[in-house]
Amino acid sequence: MKHQLLTGIGCIMLAVLSACSGQKKEVSQTPSEPSEPAEHIPTLEELTLPDTVFSSVGAMSYVVEDVDSVPRPLQYYDDLYDRSDRVMTFRRNLLRNASFGGHVEGTPKEIEVAWSYDTPYGRAETKFGQWGGGTGWTGQPLYVHWTEAEIDSLRKGGAPLTADFGPEEIMVGSLCGEAFFLNFETGKPSRQPLDLHNVVKGTMSMDPELMNLYSGQGVPKGEPLGCQAFSLTTHRRGTFFSDSRAWRGWQAFDSSPIVAGGYLFWPGENGSLFKFERQAGGVLKRVSTLRYRVNGAAPGIESSLCVYRNYGFFSDNHGNIIGVNLNTMRPVWHVKNLDDSDGSINCRIEDGTPYLYTACEVDKQGTQGRCRFLKLKALTGEIVWESLIDCNRIDLGSKILDGGMYATPLLGQGDCEGMIFANICRNSAHPDRGQLTAISTDDGRVLYTVGYGNFCWSSPVGFTNENNEFFVFTADANGVVYVIRGKDGEVLCKKAMGANFESSPCVVGNSAVVGCRGTKIYKFVIK
Repeated sequence: MKHQLLTGIGCIMLAVLSACSGQKKEVSQTPSEPSEPAEHIPTLEELTLPDTVFSSVGAMSYVVEDVDSVPRPLQYYDDLYDRSDRVMTFRRNLLRNASFGGHVEGTPKEIEVAWSYDTPYGRAETKFGQWGGGTGWTGQPLYVHWTEAEIDSLRKGGAPLTADFGPEEIMVGSLCGEAFFLNFETGKPSRQPLDLHNVVKGTMSMDPELMNLYSGQGVPKGEPLGCQAFSLTTHRRGTFFSDSRAWRGWQAFDSSPIVAGGYLFWPGENGSLFKFERQAGGVLKRVSTLRYRVNGAAPGIESSLCVYRNYGFFSDNHGNIIGVNLNTMRPVWHVKNLDDSDGSINCRIEDGTPYLYTACEVDKQGTQGRCRFLKLKALTGEIVWESLIDCNRIDLGSKILDGGMYATPLLGQGDCEGMIFANICRNSAHPDRGQLTAISTDDGRVLYTVGYGNFCWSSPVGFTNENNEFFVFTADANGVVYVIRGKDGEVLCKKAMGANFESSPCVVGNSAVVGCRGTKIYKFVIK
């Protein structure tokens, strides 16, 4: 497949498309006009970020294990996710910035339930009890609009399609240990469920070039525990992977893997970042692994990798924030946050410079602590600003709830361009147990908060209207879904559904599809 190179802002200009297709740019001139200089198209080498190791990496001890000595640099830098109308991974693209393209008409006044689907309720006993059904954290559904050629290949390949299969399909992994495929329009099963063998909490990923589906396992109903790749045309598992050489023994994979530059990158809770070659049929071949410790401990990675060009960024459950050169798999920089960080980092290019946004929980700090929200320079790890938000960790007897940010934040668009929105669990450090917190991307000031009736792990998503007004759709642990005006925090409408929304929504047009704890998966329409 032929790929175009991207500029830093992730856009492909018409000149690039023309040049890459072998067409010359036509320039109309009169004899008196000087010739315009040819526009320079950056090469892969020019776009490649340096193989730098900053002194901050000295806080880490690490090894890079290559399967062989053949170099495996990224082959291109274009974002195949952003170029598609599909939702194939958590927060949709390499930057994890949730640019779903959600759109509503006018000012939202109603949240309508278009359909709901009931999963089975898993009663298998695990080390952590029964997990039921529905979806957990992060549990974002995927969305695809199949082409006629792809539908033909699904039928010929023997995919277990039902009579309700349609060109628009939702895919979602469940706590009951199965993946469900639903007709986007009707909510009815579009194929038979896929056995994922263990409890799945995280977000699955679909390969942007191959008919492969990737799913990590979160909790074992039985051994082994790991990650896996399936063929979407046959529903057969092509690869199961678990790493006995890992520096941390817990083999869960809650992160959502991503394809960058021709390779699949998958962080694990076993303290490793893996780089795979992929083949059709769900076949993965490990080519490189980064293993690391900080202060003698190998942390687990639950966040999903954020990618800018050949650099990748993630945080872990010991509060480390790490930038990695994906060509070499060596760390570039390291930043220490106050505490555990499970929410994925997101990136935005501002005036040509890539910046990262992330925050931590209140876990290892004790019963009282601070959620430290950071803006970083992506290329160096330099802290631009920090915002400290008081949060508590509370003991409910049967369960301990950490404070801070579990969700991935949402960068504002339209009239909220200079804002970022985060769901923060205050947990009795404030009368609101959970809050939508609007923060200035310029200086980290908290602009306003909107209180929820309970804590909130679900990541907010956005919609814009014809006037470029931005609206936030989100949900809390009480099962209430909200539409909030981004500019000032006005709650425009809400609907009580009665079950804990830990999962993050997938946005398509004016719809949001999201599951909750229990058995339900919903399609909401914003009107």
